[in-house]
Amino acid sequence: MMYDANPRSGAPFAGLQANAGMLFMIGAMLLLPVGDTFAKLLSETLSPVGVTMCRVLAQAAFLVPVAYLLRHRLKGAMFSPIIAVSGLLLIISLTSLISAFAAMPIATAIAIFFVEPLILTVLAGVLLGETAGPRRLIAVGVGLIGAMIVIRPGFSDYGWATALPLISAFAYALNMVVLKVATVTRSGLTVQCGSTVYASLGLVVLAVVWGKMGGMDLVPQWGDTTTMFYIIGAGGAAAISFVMIAEAYRSADATALAPFQYLEIIMATALGFLIFGDFPDMLTWVGIAIILGSGIYVFHREGRSDTAAPRRKRASR
Repeated sequence: MMYDANPRSGAPFAGLQANAGMLFMIGAMLLLPVGDTFAKLLSETLSPVGVTMCRVLAQAAFLVPVAYLLRHRLKGAMFSPIIAVSGLLLIISLTSLISAFAAMPIATAIAIFFVEPLILTVLAGVLLGETAGPRRLIAVGVGLIGAMIVIRPGFSDYGWATALPLISAFAYALNMVVLKVATVTRSGLTVQCGSTVYASLGLVVLAVVWGKMGGMDLVPQWGDTTTMFYIIGAGGAAAISFVMIAEAYRSADATALAPFQYLEIIMATALGFLIFGDFPDMLTWVGIAIILGSGIYVFHREGRSDTAAPRRKRASR
């Protein structure tokens, strides 16, 4: 950190950094659903496993030059058992969410996925011993009620597929706990790169097994330029989103950035309507509002408590 000769300049500089962080987060939250949209388009011709594999491989291809340019931020062991666990959880989370995109509107899947901060609050208490107060636990319960309204077991048009975003959210929240432990001795960029490599290798193996079992196509047909464009778009959006999120957390406090994460649902709804003609019904909007309100309350309590759940530094999905 550079020495500031003028002490009074510190506050304005910190303010500019925070504003930059918020802009990075806004950009990332608007870009993430673009990658999800490409993934949904890919699911029309490739299996969810194939989509996930192509997306992660494309993401890795984009991350390699980024990691080289930011190599001074690499710290600690990139390949170890705990990073491998992170890679496995990334596979589960992404495959489940992409499978959900194939079965339902993107906005609905993401709305259900957004119970993740609430699940993280519970897991942090169980696995990390980070105590959550009764108000926060009540907010978790209310948020899960909102998720049930969106899912509407037994009444939803999407059947058991509505459980897929919940599986994705649980795996993602568990991965956040793993990352919290891993980043004690490693930088976030190191963990992200290592996790992406492990996920890429695991998905290639899974794809081979899936193909031998007679699953859907795993890779695009030779000369299918449209599908290749979708793959590049999905991987590029994911990689750029990660870099922007990482820069956001370097520049601003997590609690200041948290509310901007909900822009993702707005963008997902807009893209789902414009490209696929999907629009959530009124009951789904009620559930979304409950989930968002509960999540914002949890982040609000986190900002006021020293015993907060681990702050959510999201790896790109």
